[in-house]
Amino acid sequence: MAGGGPLLCARRVTPRPAAVAAAAPLEQAEAVGEAPWKTTPTRPRCRCLMPWRRPAAGPGTCMAGRGQRCTLPHPRAKPPLAALRRLLAALGLLLLGAGDCDLHTSCGIQKCTTDFVSFTSHLNAALEDFDLEFCKALRAYSVCTYRNSKVCRGNLVYHSAVLGIGDLMTQRNCTKNGPTSSTNSEMTHDPCNYSGHTEVREHRGGEKTSPPTYLFCGLFGDPHLRTFKDHFQTCKVEGAWPLIDNKYLSVQVTNVPVVPGSSATATNKITIIFKSYQDCTDQKVYQAMTDDLPAAFVDGTSGGDENTRSLHIVEKVGGKYIEMHARYIGTTVYIRQLGHYLTLAIRMPQKLVMAYEESQDLQLCVSGCPSSERIDQSGHLPLPVMGKLLPWGAGSHSRSGYTLETATTKCHEKMLVKDIYFYSCVFDLLTTGDVNFTAAAHSALQDVEALHPRKEHWHIFPRSGDDGVGRDSAFFVSLGLLCLILVAYLYDFFFLDSNKILKYVLS
Repeated sequence: MAGGGPLLCARRVTPRPAAVAAAAPLEQAEAVGEAPWKTTPTRPRCRCLMPWRRPAAGPGTCMAGRGQRCTLPHPRAKPPLAALRRLLAALGLLLLGAGDCDLHTSCGIQKCTTDFVSFTSHLNAALEDFDLEFCKALRAYSVCTYRNSKVCRGNLVYHSAVLGIGDLMTQRNCTKNGPTSSTNSEMTHDPCNYSGHTEVREHRGGEKTSPPTYLFCGLFGDPHLRTFKDHFQTCKVEGAWPLIDNKYLSVQVTNVPVVPGSSATATNKITIIFKSYQDCTDQKVYQAMTDDLPAAFVDGTSGGDENTRSLHIVEKVGGKYIEMHARYIGTTVYIRQLGHYLTLAIRMPQKLVMAYEESQDLQLCVSGCPSSERIDQSGHLPLPVMGKLLPWGAGSHSRSGYTLETATTKCHEKMLVKDIYFYSCVFDLLTTGDVNFTAAAHSALQDVEALHPRKEHWHIFPRSGDDGVGRDSAFFVSLGLLCLILVAYLYDFFFLDSNKILKYVLS
């Protein structure tokens, strides 16, 4: 065709009854309470969907398979269903034409349109809640088209629907965010939003659905690790170690020595891999290092609008604090830089945390540090917090410039509760002398309060109180000696004295 370029289809698409029938329920709804538009029709202003490729037939026609985009202006009122009827009729023709060309058979736009018709076919424009229900249906339609954005990328029908939805939402003053129609659970369920999922659990009388259970893991300071099981450990773990490694997510940290000649390390690099998942996201890699905390993935993308993207990054403090939100797996990650080192906190659904193979069993957040890498003693900090020597010698204590009293006072400025985070702060000050570790412990506790699902588990208290392991050990030794003395006394009283009494009686 001269000046028009090649057609999408080899033959001209003609209207078919099925395409017109798709809009029939809307014709019936329009007939109720819309006499002014019926009796005083207004000529619509139409334009081709691809005006840069007009056919030679003249300005009043559009190419086969291209369709038209029409608006119907009215000085006082807008017919709420007229534009929709034209849109669906055009989409019906385009769907038939697209089927003839075998375009993107995996594209689900036809299902989206069919569901939208079912949402709106029963609506009556004369009713008071028409605008509310119509906007809810439009938002559901928009969600459905967004889910199909990748598989329908080159589909003309899809792009026509997106344009039509935008026009209708503008005409009806519909907000982008808000409730969606829920008469069709398959339509409104968003596979890229894990917060809407439920877990099935067995109980008496059958099965019960409940919201997903979330777990928390954090790493900060020397480093101190809080596992998904709320076990608290202080570890050496120098070099690269996996925190999480499952079907959906991999998190690896790299720790370097802090004080020469000691076992103390801290995190200077974090690598996170969000694995590809259905149509929600391609594989994304994020990497943070000391003095390089970007607000984007390594490919330069950040995920875009936080209200619509299934995976995005939010920069809270430039170069110091970012948040990562993966809606499709219900996971939130906080990364901070305090001083020269990084901290990490993560919340993830328990069901996804446990989705890993046997070969992926080395995960610090799941199973904790290996015993050979532990500095603490059964989850409690060692003697230096209690004012005694560090495990690696007294020299490290003197280099810090802090005594037990001054370190305690410094940490007490930010943390009033003497829980394990408070003692971690004191431990790090005695070990390194770096006041940034005080801020790290305080921020780690704030992250717990923001992400941990159970408030009663926010604080972890050491059993030994202020005197720690040393007093615990002395107490149990003293108790053991007391028991031995008591047993010896009772033996002497009941056995030896009874023999003396027996001899006296017999004599």
